[in-house]
Amino acid sequence: MTLVAGIIFVVTRRLLALSRMLALQYPIKKWAAAVAMAGSVLYDIATGSRVGTERALIMTLIVLSAVIMDRRALTMRNLAFAVLAVVVIEPEAILGVSFQLSFAAVAALVAVMESRIAALDADPDPFVPKRGAAPKPSFFGAHLVEKSLALLIATAFATSATASFMAYHFHDLSPYVLIGNPLTLTVIEVFAVPGALLGAALYPLGLDGSVWIYVGAGIKFILWVARFIAEAPGSTVHLRAFAPYALPFLALAVMSATIWRTWTFRLTAIPLALVGIVGATQGPRYDVIVAPSGDLAAVRDADGALEVVGKRFNAFAAEQWLTADGDGREPAQARAFDAPCDRLGCVAALPEGESLSIVLDRLAFDEDCARAEVVVSAFTAPAGCQAKFVFDQQALARMGAVGLTWGDNGFALASDRGPLENRPWSPAPEPARDDRIVRPGHGGSHGADPADAADEPGEGR
Repeated sequence: MTLVAGIIFVVTRRLLALSRMLALQYPIKKWAAAVAMAGSVLYDIATGSRVGTERALIMTLIVLSAVIMDRRALTMRNLAFAVLAVVVIEPEAILGVSFQLSFAAVAALVAVMESRIAALDADPDPFVPKRGAAPKPSFFGAHLVEKSLALLIATAFATSATASFMAYHFHDLSPYVLIGNPLTLTVIEVFAVPGALLGAALYPLGLDGSVWIYVGAGIKFILWVARFIAEAPGSTVHLRAFAPYALPFLALAVMSATIWRTWTFRLTAIPLALVGIVGATQGPRYDVIVAPSGDLAAVRDADGALEVVGKRFNAFAAEQWLTADGDGREPAQARAFDAPCDRLGCVAALPEGESLSIVLDRLAFDEDCARAEVVVSAFTAPAGCQAKFVFDQQALARMGAVGLTWGDNGFALASDRGPLENRPWSPAPEPARDDRIVRPGHGGSHGADPADAADEPGEGR
């Protein structure tokens, strides 16, 4: 969106400037901004008006509107207007990773720019762009160092602002991002962008072949840099899932560091970040995870690693479980080959000599319900199943994915279904009783209904 709007703006302004009369007597810059706004809207419609494109469109329209109204285009106020517009139009987008990453990065970049302007001007006007002050002359070498340093600083601040959101959603961080990002941006600006524009212009004439070779060389270099950095020691730090309160405090820390104008208020980001970091280390760590499909589960082995049990291996589910557990193994490496499976089901060992059974055929219910601690199945279990936990078709349809954590009193249960959670604005409904899951005679947490356990304070996520 930025590239399209920038190209339309620059080309339109240059074409209008070819006329001396228009350039000297009319506001061609504002005209070019208006044309760029129309082009941006058309581009959004042509690309399907996706969520990410809509957010970029709103920000672009606000920036171009500031140009038309003789205001500084990139300010924190304009960013706030863009955030407000997105939240009003799509309030659910605030929970998405695209919203969080894009606005956090832009906020950091705008904050760095405003700090540099404030350092150059003792009394900067946040609305009107500065004019008249000629740039100081500098040698090519000094200019190159200054620009490189500015790019590195901007990358560092943008990376710091988005690090918490990256860690929360993707469960990993790259310490070498300050090396990879500037290199990638430089190659993109030197190879990809000008090459793509030149190739598109020469394509109708059939003269674009050599241009794409040039662009391809840049892409190959980017991929080589990516592989080189990925293979370096400690290139990826795997993180576990966060506690629910961690991300709000980390987001408040980013906002405090970027929005406030004085260092006194900006220092409030430190305690907020500390609380968020503590929450990042207090996330759930399940010993048993049951897929909502009822044919796959993950069990923590004696070494503390999750092993995926199931006759039909689901690499995507395994990848999600491993990343949330801070485990950097490939999904195939977590497959439990030592868990016996046959046409009737699979069996996995649990603590204290107990076992988990995945029932793949109804004929296995009689045996597995009598011997297993946990029974998982995509079928409906018989009413007389004696297992302490029965996650069958009906139970999983009500609870979704299930996590069990082993403790002194047995397993504590957490379910994925939101309606079963008790919130101040959405009280949990009265759970339906299911005698196949409630076993009062076994005592401890084994005698609790999974839906009730999910609603108890301290359980669940």
